[in-house]
Amino acid sequence: MSEFSEPHTALPQATAAPYTRSRRLPPYRGLVAVDAKDFTGYPAIEHDVISRAIPQLLRTSFERAGIAEVWNDRRFPDSTGDGFVFGFDPTVMPFVVHPWLSTLQDVLTEFNVHSMGAVRIRLRVSLHIGPVTDAGEQEDGKGTPRNDTHRLLDSRPVKAMLAASSENITQVAAILSDRCYQDAVASGYTGRHLDHFTEVPATVEGKSFAQRAWLYVPAPSGSLYDRRILGDQVIEDQEARTARDDAGQEGVRNETAPPSVTNRADNGNVNTGTVHGGQSVSNVGGDSFGGSKAGTVHGRQGDTVRGDKNVGR
Repeated sequence: MSEFSEPHTALPQATAAPYTRSRRLPPYRGLVAVDAKDFTGYPAIEHDVISRAIPQLLRTSFERAGIAEVWNDRRFPDSTGDGFVFGFDPTVMPFVVHPWLSTLQDVLTEFNVHSMGAVRIRLRVSLHIGPVTDAGEQEDGKGTPRNDTHRLLDSRPVKAMLAASSENITQVAAILSDRCYQDAVASGYTGRHLDHFTEVPATVEGKSFAQRAWLYVPAPSGSLYDRRILGDQVIEDQEARTARDDAGQEGVRNETAPPSVTNRADNGNVNTGTVHGGQSVSNVGGDSFGGSKAGTVHGRQGDTVRGDKNVGR
């Protein structure tokens, strides 16, 4: 063998081109990714502190939420420096949506209070479900759902929500893929009503990514009803629904409103209110009176006639 020859190594196994033959799907996994707000805004000396704190906060929050197995059995975990991502059994997704997100909010609030303002950690969270590689190898976790999880995490709505909310109240802003929402929330398996979730158009600046998604904030502050967050189309749809609801309520009010009543008494009196004292009518070519008379009559009531009442009849 020449001293310049390369040692023989096996080439990686070639995969079939897409759309050429059918193959089994990779296993479905729940996917969770978190990212710290304003990580690069902290001095570099604090980056390591934040990077090490995030996994510890996640572990504590899963334990307190009563689903420690999600963290203990995590698949293809990966630190991103300012965040963390891993896969888990998708059947647990309803519990990850609730109570875990609310528990994470509580854990971060406690951490930030004790940090005395030195290092505040507020997290964006994205949740997704889909087929990704998971064969117990280092390269696991590959697939479109993994990519979309990170795109959702970087999307405009969840970033805007955390930026627009109060740092004293809102520590977590989560975005769910439509698949995650339909499977875990709309199906009724999650212990949170649908009204806790807001539909948003998830787009990422500079990326060809646009998907329907759902925003969930365990401790909201500020205004969710914001074009910067929800997008113009969502706002217009909500306004149209509100207008239709208002029109429907107005129709109900009109249908149930009591009809107007006209009281008429030719040559007589009509009392619909309260009259104090006597009531008299002067007969001038017929019984007539000026003004209005209302209610209970106290004293005498009757026609006081001046002249012959039968004259002209």
